[in-house]
Amino acid sequence: MIRVEILRGDFAGRSFEIARDSVHIGRAEGNDILLTDEWVSSDHARLVVEGDGITLQDLRSTNGTFIVRGTTRIRVEPGPGLLLDATDHIELGMGESVVELSAAVEDKDETRVVSLRRLEEVKGGVSVDKFAEKVRQLYDAQTKINTPADLDEVLLNISDSILELLPKATHATVILRDDDDDPKGGVSNYVPVLTRLRGKESAKGPIPITRSVYKKVIIERAAVLAADAQTEVGKSDSLMGASIQSTMGVPLWKGDEILGVLQVDNRELTGMFTSNDLDLLLVIAANASLAVANARLVRRLRVAEERLKKENAFLKGREETRRTGKSSQSNSGAHEIVGDSQVMRDLLAQLDKVVDTKVGVLIEGETGTGKELIAAAVHYRSKRRDKLFVGQNCAALPETLLDSELFGHRKGSFTGAHEDKKGLFELADGGTLFLDEITETPMSLQSKLLRVLQEGEIRAVGATHEKKVDVRIVAATNRNLAQEVAAGRFRQDLYYRLTGFPVRVPPLRERREDVPILGNYFLKRFTAEMSKPVSGFAQQTSELLQSYDWPGNVRELQNEVQRLVIQVDPGGFITPDLLSPHIRQIEGVVERAKPTKGTLKEMMDQVERWLLIEALRSHDNNKTACAKSLGITREGLHKKLRAYGL
Repeated sequence: MIRVEILRGDFAGRSFEIARDSVHIGRAEGNDILLTDEWVSSDHARLVVEGDGITLQDLRSTNGTFIVRGTTRIRVEPGPGLLLDATDHIELGMGESVVELSAAVEDKDETRVVSLRRLEEVKGGVSVDKFAEKVRQLYDAQTKINTPADLDEVLLNISDSILELLPKATHATVILRDDDDDPKGGVSNYVPVLTRLRGKESAKGPIPITRSVYKKVIIERAAVLAADAQTEVGKSDSLMGASIQSTMGVPLWKGDEILGVLQVDNRELTGMFTSNDLDLLLVIAANASLAVANARLVRRLRVAEERLKKENAFLKGREETRRTGKSSQSNSGAHEIVGDSQVMRDLLAQLDKVVDTKVGVLIEGETGTGKELIAAAVHYRSKRRDKLFVGQNCAALPETLLDSELFGHRKGSFTGAHEDKKGLFELADGGTLFLDEITETPMSLQSKLLRVLQEGEIRAVGATHEKKVDVRIVAATNRNLAQEVAAGRFRQDLYYRLTGFPVRVPPLRERREDVPILGNYFLKRFTAEMSKPVSGFAQQTSELLQSYDWPGNVRELQNEVQRLVIQVDPGGFITPDLLSPHIRQIEGVVERAKPTKGTLKEMMDQVERWLLIEALRSHDNNKTACAKSLGITREGLHKKLRAYGL
């Protein structure tokens, strides 16, 4: 509010109080202060509040605007203006008939406190002897305040107890500091959260605390009492709007920290509160402070717990979706591994023997064979299934980022580390961490992995101490890990830790009988995703798919089926002409396998010879692997090769 007094001129003796930050002075209608003196221009000057001071601006007046500072007269040129000192006077015009006035910022909320108790005195204890008759009521109120753990119920009990113990109070308001704000922040960080009226439910909206009392409580760390609020505090808009006659304000505190304010009002009569009432309110506040602090702590812990549960569920769902392409409520993992070949049945039987042990599992196999699905099966078939399964491709990140991703980091530990981050080991505590492409792990990180396997401890980047974790590590690679050790690219001690139970996932060409099963599985999945009905695979298409070697394994088959579903007409069959060219090339080979006409023995010999050649080709002339895939001994294979001149 700006207060302007006219010291000389036609309106000498008059004063103006204008509750705005900018005041216009001039002779024209519409000015905040209308002066009819002949030396005053239509739009002469403007007063602007800046902080605790006032800037005087000239609005290109005819006769000028001046500041009188002691014996000095300073002309104010049009533009940004000049800042007034507290003792400055203002003159409008020149000569003997100038208009002289003074201007000052006036805070109508500045209170005259009847009674004040500083927080340092209050923390030493408040005597209750003077209101011994209220001791039982006070004990009951304290019990009521301290019983609930829910913050809303605590605040409700506090305000109700105030109205019960202070019968002259008509309103009780609780103001709290915003949880997310700096404890050393200003008064704007405090907001009213609850107002209770005597004999009524909560007010429709919280009633703002009187600004002067608010400032005294927070800034001066004091409990205050204004017995005649509108005289002692001033007729502020908030005070007048609420019709507050008498008011008290006391702090809620924790150590040196102000948690909030309790405001008690009487909206009917002045002089209703005494210093004894203030002492009683302080006793209530001392107990309420602890209850509020505890309830807010409980609320934060509950929010954090709920956030962690949601994070856990989200991560589990994300991993499940990433592996299967769809959300799944099942944790068995069995439905994700598609195939009924003997080699796959043997593989799953092996896994069942190791899932509930702590032995490290190393999954070897070509790219696209489904190593991550096997790792997921290890997790979801084990007792760890209710915890997280988290995967990380070690080849996907550079060394520094991989270190942070696996082990976490502390705020400020490196450029860009703006907050603490949990690593995958910490997130997977109690569960399973799948490390794909383990051979791509830098040597420096291999030593940290070895420590986790040996000691069960991790240290985040920038941390000063270790943390215990219980994580099952399943690693995978498409390389020969023993050869990597021999070449010096992988630590031998880590190799032995990881290969406690090695598992080989067979390539798709070694389980061709699973190709039709996988093909139909992907066909059903993609037709559902695209809402496109397809009748199925034509017989010749199935034969070609089964005859192809699939160097990209299951991933290549999945991509091929997806492409086929996009191409085929709705409701039609997938015919050979829709297949990729490199798969259709096998069609001529299948035709060449058909024997020329002759005796049964001659035709059978032709077929057998072709099968031997194909088997050798698919195994790069490895006769041991070839014999195993054909189900015969190595000696039996050599005998047949000699018989056919191969």
